[in-house]
Amino acid sequence: MQIEVVGAKFYKGVQEYYFSPNGLELKKGDKVIVDTEKGKDIVEIVSQIHTVDADKLNEPLKNVIKVASDEEIADAKKNQKRAESLLPEIKQLVQDEKIEMKVVSIESNYNFSKLTINFLAENRVDFRELVKKLAEKYKTRIELRQIGPRDATRLMGGLGVCGKQTCCSQGIKCNDYVSIKMAKNQSLSLNPNNISGLCGKLLCCLAYENEYYVETLKEMPKINSIIQTPNGEGKVIYLDLIKKKVTVKFQNEQNTEIKVFDCEEIKF
Repeated sequence: MQIEVVGAKFYKGVQEYYFSPNGLELKKGDKVIVDTEKGKDIVEIVSQIHTVDADKLNEPLKNVIKVASDEEIADAKKNQKRAESLLPEIKQLVQDEKIEMKVVSIESNYNFSKLTINFLAENRVDFRELVKKLAEKYKTRIELRQIGPRDATRLMGGLGVCGKQTCCSQGIKCNDYVSIKMAKNQSLSLNPNNISGLCGKLLCCLAYENEYYVETLKEMPKINSIIQTPNGEGKVIYLDLIKKKVTVKFQNEQNTEIKVFDCEEIKF
């Protein structure tokens, strides 16, 4: 059975969530109020109304309640700035309570009826007393959410090793499955400093580009293999996977010669 959905993202979110359009006429870029398991909040429509197979939905759809008014959007921005301004104060409170956690960011839903505090911790943390004190101090519902290093980097932002803003903080979805094999596929140095991001994990871009390298490697000979070239038989010493060129070493009794060939010129 096909069901109508609309795609939306939360503030600073990278994952697209489906909601029922609930009979409303919605377009990309609209700010709407939606129902969630943790209360109402404002999200931005990122994909038009379309149909999906109901069997592919993991849980019943929540509804889009209405298009947010200009006043509600303005209040949401004001409340988010208010939440962010509490960061130094809450960090100090955590330090005073001697709790082993690092507060990364603070988010508010659109009407300040809930504060979400994102934190990093190496071990399990008992924050029940902290939640009580925060709820009493700020007169709102408090949620403490433990996040991983990738999400922490996405929320804090920064420049990657490429010199550009980190992909995750630009809204490009992070990939938690990144392996060292992907770096090997791309003939990269396995020095952790060269293939790790600000989060200390393997670079997400290794996964983004891996498919190209996997497919290209199928068309190329292996390093140290013996191949046939227009100049005779030689040994592969380097592969340029971007340009699809092969560097070959020829060796005889007199000298050693190195030449580069297009992949189409060789046989292996």
